[in-house]
Amino acid sequence: MNAYANIVAHPRDALIEHLDKLRAGMLGVENSGQHMQPMTHYADWDRNRLWFLTSKQTDLVRMLAPGAPAMFCLTDEKRGFDACLRGHLTEELDRAKLEDYWSPVAAAWFKGGKDDPDLTMLRLDLVDAAMWGSSDSLVKFGFEILKANMNEDETPDLGVHKVINF
Repeated sequence: MNAYANIVAHPRDALIEHLDKLRAGMLGVENSGQHMQPMTHYADWDRNRLWFLTSKQTDLVRMLAPGAPAMFCLTDEKRGFDACLRGHLTEELDRAKLEDYWSPVAAAWFKGGKDDPDLTMLRLDLVDAAMWGSSDSLVKFGFEILKANMNEDETPDLGVHKVINF
């Protein structure tokens, strides 16, 4: 099932499915004046949270106030899926979660391993998520473009937008 149909039928499941397939997105703190940063996410859907492993030396961590409003955005062009998740971001080194999420990829970034003094974690407690899905049908795409070009009051109907609350 493509993103369009999946978002229409089961929005929360669509979000979970697509986040599980994507390796990373862009994380940023609202009104911080900083650019969003690429981050790998680890989902804890039982608690509606995303976790991130990072260094205490990043601007994101150094400027972070506990519970700061933040957004995490993802794009999956191949599947026609885009999402922006909003929540509250807090630095928290949770050793149990660290054990769950630790991998050779994470180890490459932290030379001291799980006990690296610069290693920390960020927890994004989700509030809501906006999702967009586009049609993967070339026939539908062509028909909608043709229809819109033939009638000035028409715009192409090629996608769906849903917002879910956690």
